[in-house]
Amino acid sequence: MVLLRRVIGDALRARRQGQHRTLREVSTAANVSLGYLSEIERGQKEASSELLTSICDALGARLSEVLREVSDTMAVAEQVEGVLTPPAPRGVDQAAEAMVPLPHRPRTEVATDGQVSVTVRRENPLRTTLRTTRNIRPGNTGNTRGREVVSV
Repeated sequence: MVLLRRVIGDALRARRQGQHRTLREVSTAANVSLGYLSEIERGQKEASSELLTSICDALGARLSEVLREVSDTMAVAEQVEGVLTPPAPRGVDQAAEAMVPLPHRPRTEVATDGQVSVTVRRENPLRTTLRTTRNIRPGNTGNTRGREVVSV
């Protein structure tokens, strides 16, 4: 399952890195501790709307722009079956069986809407990696072309 706080953190990190700025620079401008900003970017903490607004201001972005990027990523991720939904309830025997490592190669699925591509790699029932590739739109980060890659 993909956590919203991870996708938000990835969007913030991608913007910061796209501007070639350090955590320290952005944390100072946003008036938030460096460690807390790092935890937000890594998806370990959920930021309040006030804090997200402060971070976005420090990045020179509107909150609505960042949330739109997050929404686009989540919409594409929803196209990949089972990514955003928890696994179906299992009986005790099935749950124990699910904990056994898969004997075959991990399963990879891709979904795209032309603007955002999401690659989901399921290595076992407890480990799923989400990789998002977004076409950078002119004006978002100062680049006029290219791709942005975010891993969850």
